[in-house]
Amino acid sequence: MNGFFRNAKNFFRQVDIKLLLVALIASIFGLILIASATQSMGSGSYIKVQLVATIAGIFLYLMLSWLDLDSVSSWWKYVYIANLLLICSLAIFGTGAEETGNRAWIRFGSVGIQPAELGKILFIIALSGHINSLHDRLSSPLSVILLGIHALIPVGFLYAVSSDLGSALVYMVIFIAMLFCAGIKLRWFIGAFAALGAASPLIWKFFLREDQKMRVLVVFNPELDPLGRGYHAIQSKIAIGSGQLWGRGLGEGTQTQLGYLPAKQTDFIFSVAGEELGFIGCLAIIAILALIIARCITMTMRSSSFPSYLICTGVSAMLIAQTVENIGMCTGIMPVIGLTLPLFSYGGSSVLAVYMALGLISSARMRARPSRLSN
Repeated sequence: MNGFFRNAKNFFRQVDIKLLLVALIASIFGLILIASATQSMGSGSYIKVQLVATIAGIFLYLMLSWLDLDSVSSWWKYVYIANLLLICSLAIFGTGAEETGNRAWIRFGSVGIQPAELGKILFIIALSGHINSLHDRLSSPLSVILLGIHALIPVGFLYAVSSDLGSALVYMVIFIAMLFCAGIKLRWFIGAFAALGAASPLIWKFFLREDQKMRVLVVFNPELDPLGRGYHAIQSKIAIGSGQLWGRGLGEGTQTQLGYLPAKQTDFIFSVAGEELGFIGCLAIIAILALIIARCITMTMRSSSFPSYLICTGVSAMLIAQTVENIGMCTGIMPVIGLTLPLFSYGGSSVLAVYMALGLISSARMRARPSRLSN
């Protein structure tokens, strides 16, 4: 028994408790916002789901802190296949909003899971292992082709079976960030972006649906479709602007409480904060997420091995992409593509995925070289 308590003490001494505490602060803040946003809808069920997901997320955070990231990344082929099977399950069991055609959820009665959220973690692990296996020849044409195929297959499957453009773009941001930080030659990025620029007219004409095109166009002029694709951005900006410095108070936001603000507990939770807690509330959210991301980036630089360095890079990129895009779409400077704000938005799958990702960061910290370890 003494040995058990000694091992437990050593574990909690090494696990990144500070990162976990900041994540918990974000979750509690998010629960308060969700409760306010959904009080007119009967907030009890939303709070229960979010609370259960948070508790499960803490457990997963601690469990994943035990993982040896080097060993896990060496199994990248199996992780990759598991991710593909998870994504492809949406083709059979996927459900979603009929008006958007987004079939991103698998539902078991009243409970739904979003495979793409867990898939982000699997994608990061698998890609880290693949890059590590090609480390000595990373910039060779064959390696670049193989890594490109590695990313395009799951992203293509995800978009094909679920039309989840938001998650697909996050996958690509993770891919680009991990390759760049791995040290691939800059010429490959220049060539890829040049090719993407040249192909963009074809992508616009043949691959994007009319509703997806409108999502981009209304960023520049929401009045093009004020009752359709521009409605979300218009109502969100009204909500944030009406909050001014200190906000109207929790439960007092007119856009939120009268139902004008869509997806208020999920995609537009930042707008709820802007209306009810004002600029100060928005600034607090940004500061909390910045602390979490900064901790992730710090551990990226202090990782003791190349695979853990890549995994920390992927997690950092995932959090940055989702934070920037969510806040951008709430403030009307980016297209509305349905991405949650990490730890603040309602959504069990999203909460679990973020805590799992942070658990990987904690694992990297536990195994960092003693001379590099920082509290």
